[in-house]
Amino acid sequence: MADALRTLYAALMVVSAVASICGNLLLLLVLLLNKELRTDALGLTLSFSLSDLALGLSIIPFGVYNSLSWSSCCASEGALCQGSGFIFLLLQTSSMQSLTWDTVNKFTEICFALSYSRVWTGGRSRAVLVLVWLFCLVTAALPLLGFGSYVYSESRFLCCPSFTPEDRCFVLLWMLAGIVAPIVTMCSLYGYIVYVATKQARRGTFMCNELHCYYVPANNYLRSSVVMVTTSVCLLVCWLPYISVCLYETFSGEQSPAVTSALSAWLVLTSSALNPWITCMTQIRYRAAVRRLIIRFIPMFPCSETPLESRPQSSALHLDTANRISTTTMTTAASCPQSSPETTTPP
Repeated sequence: MADALRTLYAALMVVSAVASICGNLLLLLVLLLNKELRTDALGLTLSFSLSDLALGLSIIPFGVYNSLSWSSCCASEGALCQGSGFIFLLLQTSSMQSLTWDTVNKFTEICFALSYSRVWTGGRSRAVLVLVWLFCLVTAALPLLGFGSYVYSESRFLCCPSFTPEDRCFVLLWMLAGIVAPIVTMCSLYGYIVYVATKQARRGTFMCNELHCYYVPANNYLRSSVVMVTTSVCLLVCWLPYISVCLYETFSGEQSPAVTSALSAWLVLTSSALNPWITCMTQIRYRAAVRRLIIRFIPMFPCSETPLESRPQSSALHLDTANRISTTTMTTAASCPQSSPETTTPP
């Protein structure tokens, strides 16, 4: 790879590392200081945030050093390369799996609001978290046990799984179960939520429960759709090139162009930088918590919006609020008796 491209790769990786570390530290700090954000699915949020933070602190700097050292830093058979490959695969898989189950939790909260508290309990959330990490540990340990292998990739500047025909079975197992299935699941759930949002926006903008009705602007539903579509697009842009390159190398037995391999590796590591920012910036509760955090630590920062406690019920990602209550249209309003004018009693 040309010297200029190696330097560019290192610069891009540094930007991704900084964004990943800052974003995930911000997310962890927000969760630490705001008890209202600690739901039963807190463990899943912490899981993908800590995994992404570890990628930004360990694997990405490792790739930067390798790209600037102008030589192979370690042998593929060495303990350093094998350990680095194990950590790389473990953190990648755990981040993807935890993010998927966190999406399943949000989907359940939005679309099955009335039974959410019974379906998604703290005990089940912890059981899912244990199973996720058990799956990730077993998957990452398989190459160390002889099923697959870790090698140093000259084009990616990282120790990663060997994408060769000899390791086809392991690559397919990891790709399908650890990466492709979670991506398809998340995109499908987001797509259904977008469908519900657009349908509700067309149906009407009054949400009612047993006590009263209130107005929910249609723009809120459309804005939530944009959030879901953006999240899905970012996920696909970061992962599809990496998946395509890996499968091509595995089944063809040929190496991809160095630029393509390096770009796909950078994109997939950049996903660890985007995840916390998407979480903090697309959910109103997290945005409000970040705003309070900024105001708390930077007193001179102007408070431009209303705090979370005084916000109305409707919001961009408050399909969950809208769906927690039964939806009726003008029937409820029509069923409310109208006040009749007072009649005078004859003397």
